[in-house]
Amino acid sequence: MSVNLSDVVAKRVCVEGRVQGVWFRGWVVEQARENGLVGWVRNRRDGTVEAHFEGPAGAVEHLVSACGDGPPAARVNRVDVVAAAPEGLANFRQHPTA
Repeated sequence: MSVNLSDVVAKRVCVEGRVQGVWFRGWVVEQARENGLVGWVRNRRDGTVEAHFEGPAGAVEHLVSACGDGPPAARVNRVDVVAAAPEGLANFRQHPTA
């Protein structure tokens, strides 16, 4: 299925709290793929998790909102969200820690 880039929105999120070592990244990968999004997720050395979501606006907003809860073992204190430029990615991947 081809997606017109003019129909794609992108958001970058940074999630703070108990979000490393609790399967947050794996959960984001599953959620993104289930919602037809592309992008990436990674741990950051400062203890946060950073992600880039691309896809239809409704699906992106749904996952951004879900990051406020995360998987059951996570305890999210804060989610910072900024608009981003679509990168034209082909899938959703987990990147190494940055």
